[in-house]
Amino acid sequence: MGEAVPLVVGVDGGGTSTRCLVATLDGEIVARGRAGGANPRSARDPGGNLTRALTEALAALPSPLSPAGVTGGVFGLAGSSESGRRQAGELARGAWRAAGLTGPPVVVPDIVVAFAGGTSAPDGGLLLSGTGAVAARMARRAIAHRYDGYGWLLGDKGSGFWIGRRAVQAALARLEGGGPSTVLTDRVLAALEDTPQGPDERTAARRAEALIAAVYDHEPARLAMLSPVVDAAAREGDPVALAILDEAARRLLATLEVVGPLDPGRPVVFAGSLLTGPTLVAERVRAALPGRDVSYSRDGAAGAAALALRAVWPGGGEDPRAEAAHRRLLAP
Repeated sequence: MGEAVPLVVGVDGGGTSTRCLVATLDGEIVARGRAGGANPRSARDPGGNLTRALTEALAALPSPLSPAGVTGGVFGLAGSSESGRRQAGELARGAWRAAGLTGPPVVVPDIVVAFAGGTSAPDGGLLLSGTGAVAARMARRAIAHRYDGYGWLLGDKGSGFWIGRRAVQAALARLEGGGPSTVLTDRVLAALEDTPQGPDERTAARRAEALIAAVYDHEPARLAMLSPVVDAAAREGDPVALAILDEAARRLLATLEVVGPLDPGRPVVFAGSLLTGPTLVAERVRAALPGRDVSYSRDGAAGAAALALRAVWPGGGEDPRAEAAHRRLLAP
């Protein structure tokens, strides 16, 4: 039996979903896995989801590749900054062992893999808005200065969760008689109850009670699912939804400004579904940055794998072969 082909693993564990990929050292993606959220601050089973995404990817390896060839891995985890570093490390190592892999993986904040998932440049800026929200100035693929990313309870201004919470608050205000009319009143409850939208025969008080229960009966990160509901309502001209998204964009731009000033010659990477998808928030934020070199990080797991392969190339992180492999991982 020949020697196993060297492989690296990249994992991007966010608040809503976890993505894993396995790649060769020249940047070819050979397998993927996916599971639920892995942020210990907001997901109910972060360790289990990391394990499921990793084992699914390893099980999908085509012959003759095998997990025995894995030479390193990087986990980019939401909630793994200073306050959550120890717990994030334990979760990643537990998933690594459960998958039968040897040697400890490297654990970094999701910011780092998001940046590497949008550019092969070592320096620049990052603005992320998905379930959570954060901005960072990056130097040598490490965080030089960051702002926000404090989680749903303390920050994440302009994030999917933030938008979802504002939508719920607007719906409750209307149901209780203190807020302006908005289509969000019906659509938010229908989305959280996973029921087709239609006439609701319940009284306003009972609908308010049902809405509150639908929020508290699930993990907080679930509110991020409401951001597309708000986007759709805003596109129809709903003034309340438009105001929520306008404020989200302003808060994200203010967050980015805190970590600046950024060198105009360096890229700004947009990451997270609200900034990489066709959303009104992305349109507003992009329009406020004319002339900037903006790139998009649509696959944080690719960024994690890029960091992993840079660590294992004999020439180190700046080896030209590692640079070429990194670019290949990011190719459409």
